[in-house]
Amino acid sequence: MSTDILTVNLTQNLRDVDALLKDQAIRHLPVVSGEKVIGMLSKTDLQRISFVNSAEGEQVTTTMYDSLTINQVMTKDVITVDKEDTILDVATIFSKNEFHALPVTEAGKLVGIVTTTDLVKYLIDQY
Repeated sequence: MSTDILTVNLTQNLRDVDALLKDQAIRHLPVVSGEKVIGMLSKTDLQRISFVNSAEGEQVTTTMYDSLTINQVMTKDVITVDKEDTILDVATIFSKNEFHALPVTEAGKLVGIVTTTDLVKYLIDQY
């Protein structure tokens, strides 16, 4: 898992999220309220709302980012894993779902994020 976690909260806007994803070259951001994970936002979530960009131009994305909130775009029913869960536990969750990142918690507090890429890198290191 990665422990150097960037997060966003509901008071931020989608332009900030888009800039953070691009500037940091990441694909997933936990949405937090205090120390509690309340959602996940991904690069794919933002791509979905800006899909019409290719036909309509950059102004459409700007308008969509200004008219929607993080709460409207984020995934709300977030599955988390505990810091003590095994790699098998994480892989099983990924194999049964269509997402690629899981917040990692310890006593309910966000302590990391694990992605499918992290799992692949771990497997490569084993060989």
